[in-house]
Amino acid sequence: MIKARFYGSSRLPYFEGWYLKQQNGRDTVALIPAIHIDRRGGCSASLQVITNEGSYAVKYPIRQFSVQKRPAVLRLGNNIFSERGCHLFCQTPELDLKGMLRYGPMSRPAADIMGPFRFIPFMECRHSVFSLAHRVNGYIIVNGKCYYFCDGTGYMEGDCGRSFPRRYLWTQANIGGNSVMLSVADIPFGGIHFSGCIASVYLRGEEYRFATYHGAQVQALHDGQVVIRQGSDILAARLLEPAPHPLYAPRFGDMSRVIHESPSCKVQYIFKKRKNVLLNAVTSQASFEDAWNQ
Repeated sequence: MIKARFYGSSRLPYFEGWYLKQQNGRDTVALIPAIHIDRRGGCSASLQVITNEGSYAVKYPIRQFSVQKRPAVLRLGNNIFSERGCHLFCQTPELDLKGMLRYGPMSRPAADIMGPFRFIPFMECRHSVFSLAHRVNGYIIVNGKCYYFCDGTGYMEGDCGRSFPRRYLWTQANIGGNSVMLSVADIPFGGIHFSGCIASVYLRGEEYRFATYHGAQVQALHDGQVVIRQGSDILAARLLEPAPHPLYAPRFGDMSRVIHESPSCKVQYIFKKRKNVLLNAVTSQASFEDAWNQ
């Protein structure tokens, strides 16, 4: 079972961050604590917050970031992040943030989402999924607006490496007690580039994995639509109504790239296993990033 962890590295440049999303059936709030070290060794930390209404970014000096490794706990200023929940307190001219969240047991993927690729050194970006779905209780106040979570749903993942992929598409949704995560990225490897994909469909307590290392291939990727096939199994996602907000992403350890994420938008997901449709759902609370053509 894959628990939340902070990898860390002495190689430069480097970034590492967690993505913690919580939803209450109407609202979405995602929290992204991260550290970043550029090619010159300049270190800093940041907290990004994204809601249905907008996105906010706060920089911190690196001395205000610390890690407890087992169990994994990130401390950023007066904010604390862990598998058990979050304590939030941040006051700047742009962001007034307060909150307390309690997380229920994590629904963990059975194995590392990167599969054998996790053993390859010097990969541009390593992706982790810590919880496919879990319960969320508590509240978050963002600039005076309170978001309550009573048996809400959560999702937790992480990324680390040098840079986000040059081109990628990522989407995730909690649908009832089920969830879908799908990512396609342009991966540089040994002087060449290839399109790699990873996906996890969590249905009724069982995980179905799609991945390049299992033979999955990208069949279509255009105009907010992605289709991947693995043998006779198919997973498709189609963006129906985007609602993007800007976020900062790492480029050689420096948070200088601007991408756009729709934290809560309408997406259709279809999952077929041996031609049997196990999932065909449209949700208005999906998250979607399409940086394939940005």
